[in-house]
Amino acid sequence: MDPQSLSSNVSTSHKISSDGLKYKKCDFPKEENRLLDSVRAREENPFDIVRVFYESIIAGATAGVVVEAALYPIDTIKTRLQAVRGGGKVILKGLYSGLGGNLAGVLPASAIFLGVYEPAKQKLLKTFPENLSAFAHLTAGALGGAASSLVRVPTEVVKQRMQTGQFASAPAAVRLIVAEEGFRGLYAGYGSFLLRDLPFDAVQFCIYEQLRIGYKLAAQRDLNDPENAIIGAFAGAITGAVTTPLDVIKTRLMVQGSSKQYKGILDCVRTIMQEEGKHAFFKGMGPRVLWIGIGGSIFFGVLEKTKEMLAKKRPENQKPF
Repeated sequence: MDPQSLSSNVSTSHKISSDGLKYKKCDFPKEENRLLDSVRAREENPFDIVRVFYESIIAGATAGVVVEAALYPIDTIKTRLQAVRGGGKVILKGLYSGLGGNLAGVLPASAIFLGVYEPAKQKLLKTFPENLSAFAHLTAGALGGAASSLVRVPTEVVKQRMQTGQFASAPAAVRLIVAEEGFRGLYAGYGSFLLRDLPFDAVQFCIYEQLRIGYKLAAQRDLNDPENAIIGAFAGAITGAVTTPLDVIKTRLMVQGSSKQYKGILDCVRTIMQEEGKHAFFKGMGPRVLWIGIGGSIFFGVLEKTKEMLAKKRPENQKPF
């Protein structure tokens, strides 16, 4: 067979991996490579989205619960630092207050986030050109954050009220919040939460994914567990630092309860500036950066390891006996 006829039977296209890396694949005639055709058909199977969703919610729930349980005391200190006004003292007792109720909310919230993020990310990476992979990660992160906020906000409200000593248990907190403030009380500070968490989720996951892509290209191999953890810590620490002012505003609005010290986001910003000065917007930055930096290391390390373990259990990856 002459070279020209061979080239007419072989077409080259590109496939984008889940990380946004593009690689070439050859499309041979069926009679010459039926195995490749069957693999391609399996890759394009619409039921793959179900598998991605299933694996993502398991990995997300596992990572979310592990990191929340491990770092809850640091989060409690951060919340109390941000909630205290003026020269008030921070109480260091009961640092695990509200952990059980919080885990009950973190598990489904983390599952929802990854369940939306991973399928959205893969779809967007196939839609956008390779040089816009960062935009795909930003968008997927924001979508995941918006979807999970329906669970995360009530969880955060109850957690922070308990961390500041307003309630003794999660059920009591929910019951009294609804009785005194209505159902809307569980979504106190929802706007400020989105103002903080949508940029946070988008930026953190974008930094993490882009660093992984760059590292893979440089190392010409997959990352190991410590490398995933280090990149996760770096992405978390940076994002945590730059979003601290938004976190302070969100905390103040969520813990104010029925007293309504602040009428909204703008009033909260104005009042803090007038009464405490701009430095108050950076209260709790140290614990927050430490908490999210270590948390990013644990979260992404556990996330990637869980995804790897689930991938090995797929039927196509099982070794025959």
